[in-house]
Amino acid sequence: MTNREYVKAMFELQQSLNDETNGTGWEKGYTKTNNIINWRRCIYMECAELIDSFNWKHWKDLNKPIDWENVRVEIVDIWHFIMSLLLEHYKLNAQGDIDAIVNDIENTKGFKDFCNEAYKTDAVNSFEIINDIETLINKSTNKDLRAFDAMLVEYFALSLKCGVNLRHLYKYYVAKNILNRFRQNHGYKDGTYKKVWGGKEDNVVMLDILTKHQNLTPQELYEKLEDLYR
Repeated sequence: MTNREYVKAMFELQQSLNDETNGTGWEKGYTKTNNIINWRRCIYMECAELIDSFNWKHWKDLNKPIDWENVRVEIVDIWHFIMSLLLEHYKLNAQGDIDAIVNDIENTKGFKDFCNEAYKTDAVNSFEIINDIETLINKSTNKDLRAFDAMLVEYFALSLKCGVNLRHLYKYYVAKNILNRFRQNHGYKDGTYKKVWGGKEDNVVMLDILTKHQNLTPQELYEKLEDLYR
């Protein structure tokens, strides 16, 4: 796949997931059950979860190893909501379809670097990353429509520091997209879904599957989740 194809495939999957979960027309800011949608809030709340992946609390052990796998999952979760915000904005403002979004992303400063190799996480200063996350929060809450470019620039730079480039993002995104569909199909919305499986959160279970099986198709991943959930 080309870099453009990676990005377009993710936006198509996100559009489909949002349509299924929230109902068509969700871009107007409401779900099919009339709940308010606030993608910006989703972004900064996921950013807060990402900060919690690092040892920022001065009253705790600052030398505890960082769970980089969990960091990457949080990076992907943020991307879900950035894409949703862009899909909403382009639809409401008649700025074009998914191809138009992808064109703009390809022309965003930092995207070419994002397509190259990610940084080695053992050389990264975690407090520097936390500062970058807080900058992303600031960019995501800016209602100025011109701020989208700044938000994407910050996201791409942050992801590289966390060991995630475009190809990593695509791999983890597709896996998390399948997990989200699995959750929705097993009672996530009505509260009957069980997020902890045999002492492990479903995110961890998904990562274990990806580690053991490198080349699963989305359907095969779904089926393995189904087997383990039973």
